[in-house]
Amino acid sequence: MDQYLAGLTTEEINPDTLMFDECSTEEMLQLMNQQDSKVPGAVAAVIPEIAKAVDILHDVFKNGGRMFYIGAGTSGRLGVLDASECPPTFGTDPLWVQGHIAGGDTALRVAIEGFEDNAEEGSALIERCGVTSKDAVIGISSSGSAQFVIASLTRANAIGAATIGLVNNNNSKLESVCNVCIAPVVGPEVIMGSTRLKAGTAQKLVLNMLSTCTMVKLGKTYNNLMVDLKASNIKLVDRSIRIIKAATGKDTDTATKYLEKASLNCKLAIMMIKTGLEAERAEQVLEQCEGSLKKAIRTFSNVV
Repeated sequence: MDQYLAGLTTEEINPDTLMFDECSTEEMLQLMNQQDSKVPGAVAAVIPEIAKAVDILHDVFKNGGRMFYIGAGTSGRLGVLDASECPPTFGTDPLWVQGHIAGGDTALRVAIEGFEDNAEEGSALIERCGVTSKDAVIGISSSGSAQFVIASLTRANAIGAATIGLVNNNNSKLESVCNVCIAPVVGPEVIMGSTRLKAGTAQKLVLNMLSTCTMVKLGKTYNNLMVDLKASNIKLVDRSIRIIKAATGKDTDTATKYLEKASLNCKLAIMMIKTGLEAERAEQVLEQCEGSLKKAIRTFSNVV
């Protein structure tokens, strides 16, 4: 028996759910809900570490770097999910935030458990991705023992990249191979070892924080409005119009007209309305302000 694995919080038997299989349907659901309610507190306890990670990621992007999520199983899938949402939500280049899972894309749909033990492949992934000292690698592993993830972080460290770990146990193997370790400890799962439950929920919350707060610091929002979204379907065009209206106080017809004039660029449309500039000049000012709409509007107002 592996003593490390046996000592993990995520591998313990939950004393509150011992007779889970004898519960009524409603009792099972209540127990799961009670256990899930512990997750936000566990995440709150590690906000200082999350803040350090966000500041690192912000600096990485400001200096032309990229962000890589590396994980296995549920952890890998959650990383891929968060990465895939960044382009439509924040208008980012798909290469800016990348998610990679042990076993490749097939493992997103079919469990390929053995790959998490493949250290050689974890190190090779970093090489294939062309990770440099400008980049950041976030390794995600509930147990903190996935060799695929540990090897990825180890290789990233050797290259000089920033490294961040997300794990659900204290004093994990992952902790020693990352610059910042985020460890929301949620306790034993309802079903022993099923870390797709509380551990996975905690990871999802932390990943939400990492990507969202980093993008906000990069000027990807205006107040709490998603101004850098890509209006790639009917729903997102409608959302863009509502965002323009909320940011400018204009009516639907005006918002629609400016969205069309801005080639469906929501942020540019708002900039044009707020400043009276035509699209080309408005875009230039936005670029000078590194894409920050609020800064661009204030800069233009001070100039004029």
